Amino acid sequence: MLDIPEGFASATIAREGEPGSRWIAALPGLIEELTRRWSCTPEGQVWHGQVGVVVPVRSGDLAPAVLKVSFPHPGNVHEPDAFEVWGGSGAVRLFRRDDAVFAMLLERAGEGSLAGVEDFDAAVAALGELSRRLAVPAPEGLPRIARQMPEWEHEITTTARELGSPMPQRVLDAAVATVREFGGDQPNTLVHGDLHDSNVLPSQREPWLVVDPKGYVGDPAYDAITVVRSLRFLPLLNEPDPERAVRRGLDLYCEGAGIDRTRARRWVQAGAVRSALWGRRYDEPSWAIEVTDRLAEMFTE
Repeated sequence: MLDIPEGFASATIAREGEPGSRWIAALPGLIEELTRRWSCTPEGQVWHGQVGVVVPVRSGDLAPAVLKVSFPHPGNVHEPDAFEVWGGSGAVRLFRRDDAVFAMLLERAGEGSLAGVEDFDAAVAALGELSRRLAVPAPEGLPRIARQMPEWEHEITTTARELGSPMPQRVLDAAVATVREFGGDQPNTLVHGDLHDSNVLPSQREPWLVVDPKGYVGDPAYDAITVVRSLRFLPLLNEPDPERAVRRGLDLYCEGAGIDRTRARRWVQAGAVRSALWGRRYDEPSWAIEVTDRLAEMFTE
């Protein structure tokens, strides 16, 4: 049986408690059963993200693939649906799926990610181009961003009140205004939902392919939230004029994605407010809270 990385196992159990412990204990057997059922042969080390493990495999006449098994969680349900809609255009291909155990057999991309590209403009332009290509009509049954907005508003207003309004009122008001205004104004468009350069991998078939989508339906400008909050943008906060630098980076992304700059800025602001409050509630590192505070202020108009 394959060994599960110790750090991944410990983090999963710490986060999920007893259900996580049971899942980790069963995971080696589950991987063995899936490789047998899908005629796969493991050929490399098990690696992992935050919520799942990935095993490089060979499977019959298929191209080199990976077996991905994620912890059962509502946020992971629609990943294979998004891959099926895209059909390999701008994303890794889906070969097999077993939704009951949150498992997929996926096309294997290359090593590294877009995060390793030093050229800021080229990397952000690539994110924008991928966002544009992934914004396609969505099928029924995928989670709608619009349906999350009442929860966002409640979360922002309640958390701010419970924490004693730790952010300027105008910043909080701007976030709530965006949530209310954009909540019901959502196109039937599939968006990645967690687009950033660590979720973009190199490939021989295409220069870059996305992984780990949430499979949301709504405003393509929504993905600007995770684009700007990625490590790619963090050094810009140390520039002599950080606001100008960050806005320029966002504009580059918007140009490539073909999305409205004002909508993108407002989504970034609302997402930063929500994250800053969440970070305070759950004791994130002070530097992370400071970053989201600065982004929230920066995009408050």
